[in-house]
Amino acid sequence: MQLQGKVALVTGAAKRVGRAIALELARAGCDIGLHYFASQESAAEVAQEIHRLRRRCATLGGDLNEPSNWPLIVNDCVSALGRLDVLVNNASIFHADGSDALETFDADLWDRTLRVNVTSVAGLIHHAARHLCANGAGCVINLTDAGIERPFANHLAYSTSKAGLVALTKALARRLAPQVRVNAVAPGIAVFPDSYDDATQARLVERIPLQRAGTPEDIAKLVRFLVEEGDYITGAVIPVDGGRSVI
Repeated sequence: MQLQGKVALVTGAAKRVGRAIALELARAGCDIGLHYFASQESAAEVAQEIHRLRRRCATLGGDLNEPSNWPLIVNDCVSALGRLDVLVNNASIFHADGSDALETFDADLWDRTLRVNVTSVAGLIHHAARHLCANGAGCVINLTDAGIERPFANHLAYSTSKAGLVALTKALARRLAPQVRVNAVAPGIAVFPDSYDDATQARLVERIPLQRAGTPEDIAKLVRFLVEEGDYITGAVIPVDGGRSVI
């Protein structure tokens, strides 16, 4: 897909991996629909960076736990930027504090995690599909997790939601072909949670064949490749984890 002048909507784009993806696609020539939830100040800073790249940017606030926001985010993006060619579903909930374990099972936490991490993705794609199909060459990228091959024992809702996102990716790759390609990127360690101390980080890196943590930019470069160069790729789930998933 030639990206100059195309429009990409990136969820959770104010910080971390989402920020890197939004900036990478802007460098490739996309105008950006920049979704955020609580990080309005950070979103404004990213929007300024995108404007410095001479691309347009629409900041789109909204809690993805609320279904009423799904059509608003899509429609506001199209209203502001005129079209929608790429949808990157990056926004996600991850509880690093132990609250997602079996011993601390909480139905509200479970429901919110699945709603944000997988159900909202289906909802956004539902509302975006006609726009993505309009020019005959749309693209969806879903951010899952390389850990789903060996689910995290103490992150039950998160692991379940990311596995569900893989199934959704493959189903929609069939449903939306040939007009829209649907793929998933499965990061390993891209950014450590703030609560992880140096010892925990070092222990996790030791398990990685390439012996380093990844970066948000590693993820963003693959997203750009799939959007820009992957015209014959759909239904794929590609890990970016330094080889952790093969040992």
